[in-house]
Amino acid sequence: MNSDDLKNKLTSMQFNVTQNNGTEPPFNNEYWDKEDEGIYVDIISGKPLFSSTDKYDAGCGWPSFTKGIDDEELLEKKDMTHGMIRTEVRSKEADAHLGHVFPDGPGPTKLRYCINSAALRFIPKDKLVEMGYAKYEGLFK
Repeated sequence: MNSDDLKNKLTSMQFNVTQNNGTEPPFNNEYWDKEDEGIYVDIISGKPLFSSTDKYDAGCGWPSFTKGIDDEELLEKKDMTHGMIRTEVRSKEADAHLGHVFPDGPGPTKLRYCINSAALRFIPKDKLVEMGYAKYEGLFK
């Protein structure tokens, strides 16, 4: 999808985050405190990226996950912007900026995928079949 098509499909915040490596405001975004069961997909490609079963409140104001649904769909790149060394997370198919991953999370992975809501679309558990994501129903059994 070219830039003009994306500008027509996405909000200005979604475009800025996914295409310009932007960051939405903490505690003022769609999914930071969402607790419903379902999956989070790439806003551009629709590829499943994260599950609510791996989501937790990291206190940072953005949706945080301990892992992705399928590591093959996530790309990690060194990010040295803003005077920091971080690991950027991008979606593989759309090459969209999602957020960053940090080694300060809970559980066995110790990872915190800190992701912008603007890069995601939420698919509720009860809509998985209807929206073509039936194979992910098993995450909620």
